[in-house]
Amino acid sequence: MRTTLKRAAGRAGGPEIRSGPAQPRPVSSPVTRYRATAPPPRSRLRRVGRALIGLTLTVLALAIGAAGGAFLWFDRSVAAVSAHSPALARAAKQLAIPLPGKPAIALLIGIDTRTGPESGSQNTDTMMLVRADPVTHTISMLSFPRDLNVPIYCSGAVVAHDRINAALARCGPKGSLETVAKLTGLPINYLITVDFHGFKAIVDRLGGIWIDVDRTYYNKNVGTAATDYSNINLQPGYQRLSGGEALAFVRYRHTDSDLYRLAREQAFVRAIKEQVAKNFDPLHLPSLVSAITSSVQVASKTGLSDTTVLEYALFAATLPPGHVVQASIPVGELASLNVGGADELSASPASIQQAVSAFKHPKVIGAAPSKRSSPAHATARPTKPIVPAPPVRATTVTVLNGNGIPGAALTASGLLGGRGYRVLPPPGGLPANAPSMNYAESTVYFDPGSVQATAAADSLAKLIKPATVQELPTDPKLHALDPHSMLVVVLGRSFTGALTRPHPAVRQEAALVAPHSIRTDVQSASGAGTSLLTPLAHRVPFKLETPTVLGASSQPDTFGGDQPVRLYHLTPANKAVRLVFVTGGNQFWGIEETDWSGAPALADSNLQRELKGRNYDLYYANGHLHMVVLKVGGATYWVVNTLLNSLSNPTMIAIAEGLVPLGGRPAG
Repeated sequence: MRTTLKRAAGRAGGPEIRSGPAQPRPVSSPVTRYRATAPPPRSRLRRVGRALIGLTLTVLALAIGAAGGAFLWFDRSVAAVSAHSPALARAAKQLAIPLPGKPAIALLIGIDTRTGPESGSQNTDTMMLVRADPVTHTISMLSFPRDLNVPIYCSGAVVAHDRINAALARCGPKGSLETVAKLTGLPINYLITVDFHGFKAIVDRLGGIWIDVDRTYYNKNVGTAATDYSNINLQPGYQRLSGGEALAFVRYRHTDSDLYRLAREQAFVRAIKEQVAKNFDPLHLPSLVSAITSSVQVASKTGLSDTTVLEYALFAATLPPGHVVQASIPVGELASLNVGGADELSASPASIQQAVSAFKHPKVIGAAPSKRSSPAHATARPTKPIVPAPPVRATTVTVLNGNGIPGAALTASGLLGGRGYRVLPPPGGLPANAPSMNYAESTVYFDPGSVQATAAADSLAKLIKPATVQELPTDPKLHALDPHSMLVVVLGRSFTGALTRPHPAVRQEAALVAPHSIRTDVQSASGAGTSLLTPLAHRVPFKLETPTVLGASSQPDTFGGDQPVRLYHLTPANKAVRLVFVTGGNQFWGIEETDWSGAPALADSNLQRELKGRNYDLYYANGHLHMVVLKVGGATYWVVNTLLNSLSNPTMIAIAEGLVPLGGRPAG
């Protein structure tokens, strides 16, 4: 039966009746369908922000990866320089362990490995002790002439008396270590070997080394006995040398002696410090480390750690100016020997200990130590109660000459007497000469029996600085010259003939200075500089200065046909002129003039001083004035001492004061 239902028929509550077929009831579903609200359009700022966040995260990830890679690279580099030869491993057993907060000493030996590092037939090219002191923030170096005749030790016994550089050939690195330790009485913590042919690569990776060349160096080996040395061709003047040129300069000695070679080594070390501290390019670090790891080995008793290397690197990099000090056996204490037809040098035990004392107690001229990073977690020095200095009228002083300059003690006595000090002469009419004339820097000795003597010494040292303060030693020769004064002053070569602090009675002090009384080693230039410089005056963009005084016995260098004046490009944009003079003993000093103010050698002067209305920078080496620099009108004028610093400090000052503009008078 067919039934037809009206729309909505049978539905409850549906009042409305419509026609048409019936619709099925909606089926219930657990899924809900809906449309989300459309996001607003992105702004440009938000898009940039997301990009920056992504870039930052990427860079951070790369930095973390690079840091990890750098650490692994550095760790492998440290491992590469750690001693790996059996001979060094044996020598390391005799090294002392460095103590926290105490100085550490390393023995550096430079060798030529063309015949093999352990062939037993090679000698040492260089032997140098290096001492890092975390308390005084200094690095001191003590070089030994390779021809120095000493007892050679091997396994605790003397095996020969020979040149010190023969210890390596006789007994390997252990022999070098034992010989130097016995000679100096010093504990040695590290042993470092450097291949001098790898040395060339290190200098080249640094981009060359800026160094002052004192004269012309030339040799062309053509196979004859007279030329059977390394090739070299260097002209005088400040310049950048390649690794090969630097090695030839450092090792040269066939027209002078081992003493000059030692001085060239020290000049090279100074140049490295100047350049690395001020002009090192971090981009060169990987290639530099690669060169070092291939030519340097470091031995220590406990092994070499990454932390130790970083501490020493940071310590060296943050030293104040003037805190790298070079000590050496005094030239006058070295005697020439002829052993088996070969020239050798000898030194007395006293002169060796004098050099060791200077090495252990470096005298810093200029900037005072500051709180800086130091190796091995240095400990602070205990403080002492402050005792005021007595009045100068209650301070007795005896002044002795320790520099060999006639009239120096008399001049200083007059100056100190003019300041009110009670100056007492040596007893019994003895001459006011110290037992040694090799004082580089003035020393103020104080009587340890007086509680105020230390403060009095500190106060007086400021008047004649640079000077050091020490307790009066138990030297009977020095005590014989002391009339029981509170202070005994021994003048060194650093004394210039004037006190460093101004006095209200300027006229009185000026009358007492008598500077010419201690300038006995100068002479008139007699126009020598003017005749050399005049042809060059229009070829440089700066005013030339000519000397009016020279060191005694000095004359323009024409040795072997050399030219006494040189005009050259110091940099592509800067010119320089070098005057070269020769003095007694075939030693060379010079005057450099340039408009380049960025020379690494000018970076850290020890002192500044105004002389005759012009300002000078003073650069010292072992208490000697090595360079005096005048800066005028955008140009610099350097008076550079000989390799052995044989011109006295007053002479260096006198030459610098005597510079005058070519064709004019000095500015005042």
